[in-house]
Amino acid sequence: MFGTQNLWLFVASGILLNLTPGQDTLYIVGRSVAQGRRAGVLSVLGIVSGSVVHTLAAAFGLSAILATSAQAFLIVKIAGAAYLTYLGLRMVIERSCTREQPAEFRPDSSWAIYRAGVFTNLLNPKVALFFMAFLPQFVAPTADSTIVVFGWWR
Repeated sequence: MFGTQNLWLFVASGILLNLTPGQDTLYIVGRSVAQGRRAGVLSVLGIVSGSVVHTLAAAFGLSAILATSAQAFLIVKIAGAAYLTYLGLRMVIERSCTREQPAEFRPDSSWAIYRAGVFTNLLNPKVALFFMAFLPQFVAPTADSTIVVFGWWR
């Protein structure tokens, strides 16, 4: 037994959830439009890295702590809102510099784009809710273990 139940239902639900536009989607589209395909791909890699962190946190029980502590989850939500506010204000402030000639656009570094993608995903409440509320429904309660270590089931 692999520790999962209704695997195909889980895969289909996960795909549908990821196709639903949200904070991560808007971030990727915005970066791609503003800075091109390379920035979009770096954003996707950052968001995928954030998802890996969420997966590891869920596997090792951190998501359970956030699910049982309303205060801890509130802190994560506030941090996410603060980060989005920071990104928005930074964009507004940089655009408000009016000059006779348009300012030369200086794209962000690859590391900055990747890092922003990671933070956008880590602080995304939709992703956190997915790992806390939705994912556990597909873990078989009778499984010996639900953590994979180096490809071997414990």
